[in-house]
Amino acid sequence: MSDHDHDAASAGHHHHHGHDHSELDEMELRVRTLESLLFEKGYVDPPALDALIETYETKVGPRNGAAVVARAWAEPEFMEQLRTDATAAISSMGFTGRQGEHMVAVENTPDTHNMVVCTLCSCYPWTVLGLPPVWYKTPAYRSRAISQPRDVLGEFGVTLPEATKVRVWDSTAETRYLVVPMRPDGTDGMSADDLACLVTRDSMIGTGLALTPDEARAQGRLA
Repeated sequence: MSDHDHDAASAGHHHHHGHDHSELDEMELRVRTLESLLFEKGYVDPPALDALIETYETKVGPRNGAAVVARAWAEPEFMEQLRTDATAAISSMGFTGRQGEHMVAVENTPDTHNMVVCTLCSCYPWTVLGLPPVWYKTPAYRSRAISQPRDVLGEFGVTLPEATKVRVWDSTAETRYLVVPMRPDGTDGMSADDLACLVTRDSMIGTGLALTPDEARAQGRLA
């Protein structure tokens, strides 16, 4: 894909990835050790822990990103700041990266739909999205998001107009992407908090769209 420019994007990827991997591996090792101790002592059972992790992946974690997107929808000046320097704009809301990675906001329009992948491992914008979902790390997603983006979107239930171009961005240890989904119709006059309820984790990765107010009410996300 000409838009993807993967070789250029990944040129620096190998260089810094050892650090990224070792930090992640060390963290996972510590988490697993803690999990096994908790299980052995009977403090927590695996289903309860799975529920907790799912909550952090899908609800608590992405709240930061949802707040960023809602503000961008509501305030054109903030959207302009995101376009110019997303790292600074996001930091100004109190969300800063663990490793100080560079954040780039990519904006969905009727002409272009953006989708994020990490082809080499699972670089992910923890600051705004929390824990990466399991599917994001799978070899199938990592390879097919590049080669068959429309098919992958279809499997997530997203069908785009033929005229809409799909652009795939490859995250690296240095650069993480946040997709700003299109603002749904019928949301004029909604507060930033209510707008944030329409922003899902998948819509900020680009494998989903923002919810309509009716969809958000049906899911219990919006009163």
